[in-house]
Amino acid sequence: MTSSTPRTALVTGAGRGIGRGVALGLAAAGYAVGLVGRTRSHLDAVAEEVAAHGVPVTVAAADLVDVTAVADAVARVEAGLGGIGLLVNNAGVLERAEVPFGDDDVDDMWRVVETNVRGPMLVTHAVLPGMLSRGGGRVLNVNSGSGHNRGTSYTGYGISKGALARFTTLLDAQYRERGIRVLDLAPGVVATDMTSGMPLHAERTQWTPVEDVAELVRAFGDGELDELSGRFVRAGADTVASLRAAAARIVEQDVRRLSLSTFGPDDPLA
Repeated sequence: MTSSTPRTALVTGAGRGIGRGVALGLAAAGYAVGLVGRTRSHLDAVAEEVAAHGVPVTVAAADLVDVTAVADAVARVEAGLGGIGLLVNNAGVLERAEVPFGDDDVDDMWRVVETNVRGPMLVTHAVLPGMLSRGGGRVLNVNSGSGHNRGTSYTGYGISKGALARFTTLLDAQYRERGIRVLDLAPGVVATDMTSGMPLHAERTQWTPVEDVAELVRAFGDGELDELSGRFVRAGADTVASLRAAAARIVEQDVRRLSLSTFGPDDPLA
């Protein structure tokens, strides 16, 4: 990473929930922050909270599956902050019904896949040239264990998060030598409008503090987790200290990344 990488961050889905918490955590750590999302009034409210930390803040409302809107929003944040050093792809949606695939609406599942995959792809594609021109940058994808685990519902969400995990590994493979670092971060189960409306969590009493998520994002933005580029971490289970202590083993064993398991060295796919 070069010294020209600015200590600035663009956070998508920043108007509420995890995005808001991450934006405020980064602002408290001294980051200038760009807030991007669909609802301008929500973004403006968070911008006031960010500004109270004494850091620059830029707001850009956009539909993140619209390529023109995304390009315009990224350009405004780039201009307002003087470049983007850290991109946090946080914006995402969930199916309306908690049902198995055969009982769900395919159009609704596709809405989830499109938002959760096309959105991060468009925003990253718009941010990447500036990062490469400065010799480096960091991209954090807010992911989920649903992308790796077998679930009984929310099929579109699981597909989208699995695809996002593959996107993370591909970005790392293609741009690591050019200074780009990429991380999948699962936030655990944070109390948000989305999670509180899920029957799956109706009886839940323990939630992941959003501050834990924000601290991992901050550490990644500051380069403390660069060794884990292309891999998966989880707030509420991992901490900055535990990840740094385990980093050498994670890399040596080549774990915490999306991959195909084989049955041994004699497996023809090994």
